[in-house]
Amino acid sequence: MKIQLETISPDAKSPFRLLHNPKLNHLFYWHFHPELELVYIEGASAKRHVGNHISEYSESDLVLIGANIPHLNFDHGVTTTYRKEVLHFKSNFRDKILDSLPELHQIDRLLELSKYGIAFFGTTKKEVGKLMKTLHYLEPFDYFMTIMNLLKLLAGSNEFELLHKTPFVNKYSSKEQERIRKIYGFIDEQYQSKISLEEVASLCNLTKPAFCRYFKKATGSTFIAFLNQYRISQAKRLLLKGKNVTEACFECGFESLSYFNRSFKKVTGENPSEFRKTYLKKEPPRVLDTSERFLTK
Repeated sequence: MKIQLETISPDAKSPFRLLHNPKLNHLFYWHFHPELELVYIEGASAKRHVGNHISEYSESDLVLIGANIPHLNFDHGVTTTYRKEVLHFKSNFRDKILDSLPELHQIDRLLELSKYGIAFFGTTKKEVGKLMKTLHYLEPFDYFMTIMNLLKLLAGSNEFELLHKTPFVNKYSSKEQERIRKIYGFIDEQYQSKISLEEVASLCNLTKPAFCRYFKKATGSTFIAFLNQYRISQAKRLLLKGKNVTEACFECGFESLSYFNRSFKKVTGENPSEFRKTYLKKEPPRVLDTSERFLTK
């Protein structure tokens, strides 16, 4: 199973970033990132896959995921009407805020436990979920205080289970994570243009053969296959927003409509026209959060 390192852009100086109701149910998004993540979903029953832990949740879920723990999007394959809120905590939240304030020691311990992955249930899940659903319309001060309040509720709760017996350790070194992030950032910026193996290899100060070997070992995929997967993910966005197949093809960096159709079917199992027709029939076009990155089949 390939793991993608999610690129999260800084949001001013805030230690938090909220993704309000991102809908990724049509994508298989197995990824990791250095930020801690608190995810709440309701109106869905699906798979909970965090690190080495796999289980099923029913109707709703609330999970705190530690830094760099790979996880699957909680709405993968969901066909019901659902709602999801995802809150990221930057690594400097602990360094700059929690470590300097002994009064917040209980919250610091909570974030330390996130290395195991934590699933909450009962009243805690209900109360914290209710707070998370208000975050997207709060002013900055109330936004900050509400987040601190929900962290307090989580830190003081006994309604939870640890998803791993020991802290989960990501196999990627810091150096590898940084190199992969650099490559992914380049793809994210340039995917609409022609990208050659030579220029990506030079970005990493590697020869073309050395880069191909490195990328295959690091991701489990060839660079061309990964690039096509990423472009197809962007094409899905455009198709769901009402673009036609030709527009989606060329706006995502493909130079041939026939190659786009073949690549799309190879990645998704259906051609782009079928995909567009199926999903637009289920629900009206929606604009996905532009901060959702590296969404691969």
